[in-house]
Amino acid sequence: MLRVAVVGSGPSGVYTAQALVQQSVVPGVRVDVLDRLPCPYGLVRYGVAPDHEKIKSLQQNLRAVLEDERIGFLGNVEVGAHGLTPARLLELYHAVVYCVGAARDRRLGVPGEDLAGSFSATDFVAWYSAHPDAVADGFGLGGRSAVVIGVGNVAVDVARILARGPDELRPTDVPQRALSALEASRVREVHMVGRRGPGQAKFTTKELRELGALPGARVRVEPADLALDPSFADPSGLAAVNRRNVEVVRGWAAARPGPEGERSITLRFFLRPVELLGEGGRVAAVRFERTEPDGAGGVRGTGRFEEIEAQLVLRAVGYKGVALPGLPFDEARGTVPHEAGRVLRDGAPSPGEYVAGWIKRGPTGVIGTNRPCAKETVASLLADAAELAGRTVAADPPAALRELGHEPVAWPGWLAIESAESALGRSLGRGRVKIADWAGLRDAAMGRHTAS
Repeated sequence: MLRVAVVGSGPSGVYTAQALVQQSVVPGVRVDVLDRLPCPYGLVRYGVAPDHEKIKSLQQNLRAVLEDERIGFLGNVEVGAHGLTPARLLELYHAVVYCVGAARDRRLGVPGEDLAGSFSATDFVAWYSAHPDAVADGFGLGGRSAVVIGVGNVAVDVARILARGPDELRPTDVPQRALSALEASRVREVHMVGRRGPGQAKFTTKELRELGALPGARVRVEPADLALDPSFADPSGLAAVNRRNVEVVRGWAAARPGPEGERSITLRFFLRPVELLGEGGRVAAVRFERTEPDGAGGVRGTGRFEEIEAQLVLRAVGYKGVALPGLPFDEARGTVPHEAGRVLRDGAPSPGEYVAGWIKRGPTGVIGTNRPCAKETVASLLADAAELAGRTVAADPPAALRELGHEPVAWPGWLAIESAESALGRSLGRGRVKIADWAGLRDAAMGRHTAS
């Protein structure tokens, strides 16, 4: 029997586990999916916006994989500096596949970035998604204006959540503390700003269109920004998704002014942040330099500047992988060096160590991109299986983890968390509501949680 640990229970980890047990090359493979959190599904649970029910329904597909009798879920098991080392994991399993994603957000690198009221969009998403590591509160929702820096799907998500009315979020699983804060929010103007034009923006068209469908919110576009983009006048040379994005923005720009809504979302382009301006220790505005196309696919500064008022700034300019102590790491790329998924140490494959997902290829692609990525890694692992199976490992890895002082939350514990979240929702007159703290999740897993 070949015992494999998969570290990470998001889509890349679950697809890796699925590929391992569904293959017919090596019989008798058993997989344990480990996660630092007591809950599975990774960014599908903690990264998909609460109002995106269709994408969140992917959890049901991931659930079907994790309920396979050849796969075990072991939550509440940390791998890294404060938990199991990669070397210790290899004493328990014949092979380990790391699917730990890209947990760190990219910074702007401008003065004032650390002022109160300035956050990464990652922090904001973690807060409204009930991640137990999220900051408790403190987002600047008492001001009128928010600036979201970035023009990708994460930027669209946070702009949409800021512009949604609380009645639209109440039926979702957003945690109660976040819902209460959003109900009291005084944010009425949301500015989403990118340094390049609409033809180069990274959002998908479906996400973009949703901004124009928000009740009580109006989308605005600055015509002067659009005039700078050659592809705006003639988008025929763009890739299909970029061309569709330009058409959506073109429609908003051409629309007759309608009645003022309770909230507005203004899309701005060709503006590069150069400084966050403070007042009394808090962010008060963002200073931007106007950019223009450089003729080579990028932009250059023009030396002209403007300021946008903001009591809340959220940067959404990408993710980067984080080094896992004990594994080699390429700081420049934010990935683990590998060859077809095999971890490379000093340029040579390290027996039994593999990667898949964002920590392998960087933060690119959509959820479905993880399938072929996982299959490539599993093919490499299976090709090495004869050599790997000769190693002596723990007969019962979950029991060995408990002997080492870990308290794994197995699948029944996760089901208990689900039950507790449903009970919490009923007590609040809502549907299922996420538990947002470590103690609550652990108590729920042990059957000790009471709805409150």
